[in-house]
Amino acid sequence: MPPQTAAAAARAILTSLHEIMASRSGAQAKLNQVVEVIGEKLHSEVCSIYLLREGMLELFATRGLNQQAVHVTRMAVGEGLVGTIALHTESLNLAEAAAHPDFAFRPETGEERFHSFAGVPIVRRERAVGVVAVQHVEPRRYEEVEIEALQTVAMVLSELIANAGLIDEDDFLGSGAHMTGPERLQGLTLVKGIASGAAVFHQPRVTIEQIVADDTEAERQRVYLAFDKMREQIDRMASQAEFGVGGEHEEVLQTYKMFAYDEGWGRRINEAIDSGLTAEAAIERVQQRTRMRMRQIDDPLLADRMHDLEDLSNRLLRIVSGQLGTAASMGLKGDAILVARNLGPAELLEYDRRRLKGVILEEGSLTAHVVIVARAMGIPVIGRLRGLRGKLREGDHLLVDGDRGVIDVRPTPSMTEAFEARFAKNRERQAHYAAMRDVEPVSRDGRRITVMINAGLRDDMPMLNLTGADGIGLFRTEFQFLVSATLPARERQTRLYRDVLDAAGDRPVVFRTVDIGGDKVLPYLRQDDSALEENPAMGWRALRVALERDGLLKVQARALIEAAGGRTLNVMFPMVTEPWEFDAAKAVFESQVAFLKKQKKLLPEAIRYGAMVEVPAIAEWLDVLAPRLSFLSIGTNDLTQFLFAADRGHPKLAERYDWVSPAILRFLNRVVCAVAPFGTDITVCGEMGGRRLEALALLGLGITRLSITPASVGPIKELVSKVDIGAIRLAMTGWLVDPPANMRATLTEWAADHGIDCD
Repeated sequence: MPPQTAAAAARAILTSLHEIMASRSGAQAKLNQVVEVIGEKLHSEVCSIYLLREGMLELFATRGLNQQAVHVTRMAVGEGLVGTIALHTESLNLAEAAAHPDFAFRPETGEERFHSFAGVPIVRRERAVGVVAVQHVEPRRYEEVEIEALQTVAMVLSELIANAGLIDEDDFLGSGAHMTGPERLQGLTLVKGIASGAAVFHQPRVTIEQIVADDTEAERQRVYLAFDKMREQIDRMASQAEFGVGGEHEEVLQTYKMFAYDEGWGRRINEAIDSGLTAEAAIERVQQRTRMRMRQIDDPLLADRMHDLEDLSNRLLRIVSGQLGTAASMGLKGDAILVARNLGPAELLEYDRRRLKGVILEEGSLTAHVVIVARAMGIPVIGRLRGLRGKLREGDHLLVDGDRGVIDVRPTPSMTEAFEARFAKNRERQAHYAAMRDVEPVSRDGRRITVMINAGLRDDMPMLNLTGADGIGLFRTEFQFLVSATLPARERQTRLYRDVLDAAGDRPVVFRTVDIGGDKVLPYLRQDDSALEENPAMGWRALRVALERDGLLKVQARALIEAAGGRTLNVMFPMVTEPWEFDAAKAVFESQVAFLKKQKKLLPEAIRYGAMVEVPAIAEWLDVLAPRLSFLSIGTNDLTQFLFAADRGHPKLAERYDWVSPAILRFLNRVVCAVAPFGTDITVCGEMGGRRLEALALLGLGITRLSITPASVGPIKELVSKVDIGAIRLAMTGWLVDPPANMRATLTEWAADHGIDCD
């Protein structure tokens, strides 16, 4: 169906549905009329409506299937195509229905002769209460405008079935009777920290009173006015954010403002109004489409941008409906844990920072804009907690353990007491570690260990002084690229790198060149087929991408060289696999040095070049590569997954392969021995070095340089002060020759025997 014809069909369907809803017919008769109207207007041979009743999806009305199947055909949520749509609250559009892995044939319906299938969820209060589906004999995918027409129908049906009492909302939404006892929820740590407070829902549900517009032009004007008001709010909040000058959060807010002024978003809402919807219903329809697209996006960066758009949709919907009350605007009454599906950076900034203690999200990701802002605010965040509204109530007492990704809901007095004891112990321990800021990490046998921090944001720099770290062993330059809406200009990159070096003073900073690709795709860089690769962590990423897009590396090289004028520049290349890659990357930097020299620019006093050990193949080249290096850094996060062929993000594999297994320790020892004749500095800059037992193992391998998270500096300094490195190296030598059955248990026992706490 041509787009203009489908759009006209959508308007005609809406007009007919308005008449049907206004009629005196019973609910079943109305549903029978609805499927006939949809089938006729969309030239569909089949149109069916399934509604949730007693926990099952029941066929309530159909045009084209056997009428005997009505109120007979039932399927569970998650069963068949209809059940899959309801389970995931997302559309399906299939040219060949039987080819889908979730297809389930129901012989009583007589649907075997129909090939194509499209279905959308009927959503009420953010959950699927039914499905409307169309089918054709001819195999074909439905046009996007046809899917949008079905979504519009589904919105009207939601209102119809609720008014007609066709679903038991208490059964569906949960009466709350089960939400009385304690419950533990496991999520994903986004920002570490622990907190206690009362559950506060960020956004009360906006109730849309009218779906069908009486005056299309009046609805359009309401949206225009709401857009103006929303943009004023965003501009005001961006100008009042109190983080100091120049942080990455400023770039986050600028990106957020870009979405607020996006014309394409406004155009889609206008198109929905043209189909006959009210302003509120049009915004909601576009928002539902955004949510469904978010679930289909594998690229985490693009998904995060879509979250920003949903945040703005929520704000616009509240403005246009006049339902402006949010937890932020009403004020927090005490210590609060904010609960939301997702959260935009601007909405987080509206809250009283004195009373907001933590945030828990149904969605969320490590690279989300709100996470960057929350980290700057010092607020723990846990995400990936599906169905929160069905598991807790407003005012429930919550204990948030952002270190472990755990939330205790309605804890018992003993649980609260244990948490408070841990909280007090944690503060005591942090105070003890903080007191070690000016203490040098020297072992019991007098060996000085270098303890540095990992960073990636301008806001991380104060941690150098707070922790007393020796420098920055890994500055992840890609963070600036990830939080930006466009490719950062050279001047902006130079300003960031210069600020970082100024903040570090005489302490070294190791800049890792941009590591994009894999799970860090930049939406503003044109993607080719590599964006679809099945195993992106082992594909076109890091130095491989930088050498292909040499303009990207040249700009970064020039920015780093200019920023380090008059100082020493330490630059490190990620994911080096063979020596020629290191040579090629170094050549890019040297060409920029030559160019800037001709321009009479101030150059660095020296440039030290290093490589990361992440790909196991580099171990075969160390005798060739080491003489060309000033330093070597071991990235244990990627190295571990490559060595074990185990995706570190896979839930079944995350805990399967141990960092202190003989395989890892023997490999690291091999690297240490290979570069020892050349006197090359070796640093471990992965998470492994920040854990006390793992750090003990590294000391036993002769590794004396660690770059870790700022929070780990105090604990590792204290560990070093208790270790006799000569003794642990002697023990490790024996274990590597004849590995114990359980290396972790053996290390733990050794530590306990020597009075070292490795928890």
